[in-house]
Amino acid sequence: RFGRKTMLLLSLVCSVVFGMLSAASISYSMLAITRTLTGVALSGVSLIVLPLAMEWVDIQHRTFTGILSSIFWSIGNMLLALAAYLVREWHWLLVAVTGPCLLSIVCLWWVPESARWLIAKGKVKQAHRHLLRCARMNRRKDFAVSPEEDMPLTAYAQRIVLQWEYKKPGGSYFYISLFRTPVLRKISLCTGVVWFGVSFSYYGMSMNLTGFGLNIYLSQFVFGVIEIPAKMIMYVLVNRIGRRQSQAWTLILTGLCIGANIVIPKSFTSLRSIVAIMGKGFSEAAFTTVYLYTSELYPTILRQNGMGYTSFVARLGGALAPLVFLLDEVWRSLPEVTYCSVAVCSGTVAFLLPETLNTCLPEGIEDIE
Repeated sequence: RFGRKTMLLLSLVCSVVFGMLSAASISYSMLAITRTLTGVALSGVSLIVLPLAMEWVDIQHRTFTGILSSIFWSIGNMLLALAAYLVREWHWLLVAVTGPCLLSIVCLWWVPESARWLIAKGKVKQAHRHLLRCARMNRRKDFAVSPEEDMPLTAYAQRIVLQWEYKKPGGSYFYISLFRTPVLRKISLCTGVVWFGVSFSYYGMSMNLTGFGLNIYLSQFVFGVIEIPAKMIMYVLVNRIGRRQSQAWTLILTGLCIGANIVIPKSFTSLRSIVAIMGKGFSEAAFTTVYLYTSELYPTILRQNGMGYTSFVARLGGALAPLVFLLDEVWRSLPEVTYCSVAVCSGTVAFLLPETLNTCLPEGIEDIE
């Protein structure tokens, strides 16, 4: 309704405000509330950045854009370990990790609104202006707007205007729209399961850092390092074998690595650590793929709704992940069995999703159906 850029700015400002308030907390209640609100704001940032980037690139560059943006997540994980090691006082640590959001707000000045979203909302003149600017920056003398259609931008804009005069765009779509049509309903249900499995296994492994025989700071740093080659490998795989196969097998292999550590004796510390790091790599690969894959599955008019819905399911999985550790009172290996089962099952569900490799981003619900 309000656009990608506006909501991204709001999310960043809220992240800074609540982040600084949490650093100034004078009680546990204040800290808990402000950190919760900070998490809500930051989730908005993560949900908007990738779709905004994806909507500005063509088919050939979608994978590169998605993987490149996720690499900064891994770099952030590595820097977080370094910051936590150097800044032991938690007030200043919160200030240190909130600071980069200020830089993001400054950089947002050069980020244009999504032309796809503008066109979907009937704001063709604004989209035309942004596309002209983009074409000039890319030195496109013919001002063609897409690799699929070698059409001058002026002719393209005129065609879009005529189309939208008849379609009368600008209607609002709600989360219930994700379940109204058969194919979209299937996509929404399956992506919900996949996102739950990805988040559940990812945060389950991340929160069990000390259980792998490594220092918590070193574990966090190593897990950040291993994510980068995992993303590089995924860049090749999602272009070779497709999004669906990559998503499914990374989740299944994550579950198998978790399951392998159940049978490896505790005395084999090095082996357990290697298997855990491999599992973390597969888990991060699954997380990288799911953002890219989901952005391509939903149409432009429902893309943010779809990302919001799947993010909610993912946060639910992330919230339940630490509670699973309480199951060790029933059986010592039950937490690992739970993580393993959820990862494998959600990976199997991913096979039910359609492939999006080398396909155009869908614009409306009719494109999905």
